[in-house]
Amino acid sequence: MANALKSPRWSPYVVGIGIGVLSWATFYFMGKALGTSTSFVGAAEAGLCTIASEHVEQNAYFLKEYGSKAADGAKAFKPIFDWQMALDVALVIGAMLAAWLGGSLKGESVPSLWRERFGPSVAKRYAAAFVGGAILLFGARMAGGCTSGHGISGGLQLAVSSWVFFGAMFASGVGTALLLFGRGGRGEVSNA
Repeated sequence: MANALKSPRWSPYVVGIGIGVLSWATFYFMGKALGTSTSFVGAAEAGLCTIASEHVEQNAYFLKEYGSKAADGAKAFKPIFDWQMALDVALVIGAMLAAWLGGSLKGESVPSLWRERFGPSVAKRYAAAFVGGAILLFGARMAGGCTSGHGISGGLQLAVSSWVFFGAMFASGVGTALLLFGRGGRGEVSNA
């Protein structure tokens, strides 16, 4: 087992079984599907409730979405740190731990493929990553789920919307990769 954890690439079968078991546990104990993008919306909600609580209390939609009733009947706001936020934090820690154990953890600000195509600018790389992440999160909220919500939980439930999401995700991913890096990948980029 210890040797398997130190492998740079884990077995997709073992990881798939682990994700399946985690999904069962999430449905059973939390009554919800696995998902990660909701946590970021929850963080924004908590910020809005902190900064403009009067506004939230006067808006029926915000109160329905962000507010909750305390045990004594008083109005309260949903907590920022719930099981989904804990999952997001654990995903980052787990990914770093896996990369460290597998010997592939690098402190690389600009990956070589990006550098070959767009130059060595760290600011340009970070700006592109931020914009891409913002577009991804907007799309996840618009689609009603992210790659974990639709891709894992919805796919496990054979939801048609999740399979449509899968197709759109792969098509847009391939299209974006072709647009950014060309058809030949590394070889074509270095010749460009």
